[in-house]
Amino acid sequence: MQLIFNYFSGFTPQQISQLSALEPLYKEWNSRINVISRQDIDHLYEKHVLHSLSIAAVFEFLPGTQIIDIGTGGGFPGIPLAIYYPEVQFHLVDSIGKKLKVVNAIAEETGLKNITTQHIRAEEIKGRKFDFAVSRAVAPLKDLWKWSKPLLKAVNKKTEAPTSGLICLKGGDLSKEISESRTRPRVYEIHHMFKEPFFTDKYIIHVPV
Repeated sequence: MQLIFNYFSGFTPQQISQLSALEPLYKEWNSRINVISRQDIDHLYEKHVLHSLSIAAVFEFLPGTQIIDIGTGGGFPGIPLAIYYPEVQFHLVDSIGKKLKVVNAIAEETGLKNITTQHIRAEEIKGRKFDFAVSRAVAPLKDLWKWSKPLLKAVNKKTEAPTSGLICLKGGDLSKEISESRTRPRVYEIHHMFKEPFFTDKYIIHVPV
């Protein structure tokens, strides 16, 4: 938990309470429904919460922004970002219903009011538009962009908001993946933000609309 405070500050008492509750809640739920690997559950704040919040180290989402988390799994990066941005709306989707059961329970037990969930594949969503799509290690960039592009609003150049688009967390050598996606993303190296060895070769990829 202290690890989060090493890099982020200004949390309200409610946000601190919500962040503190994540470890016991995830450990309890993970014993019933496995959404986090056993080797990672003891490093929740580093490998899941701080990793998710790396997006907040690069992007500042304005109140009222609507974000879809594609393939949220156990709620990452959506839940940590929803805690960090209480006035931003997050829609967490996954094709595996039991994972969303955990997400819904965590959101309810931490008092998060800015999260909705949907048991669906992103490519099946119709009639909804979002300012951003976020995702973490779900699929190749080519597929993520194909799924997210129809769900993203057209950019309003007059706003001060960061350029809309897809924001995903990825690791390793991404040159081939980026080439195959036929996109021109902005790439941010997370190890420049956080000193822990875990973040070596971890990146934020932003494909603008």
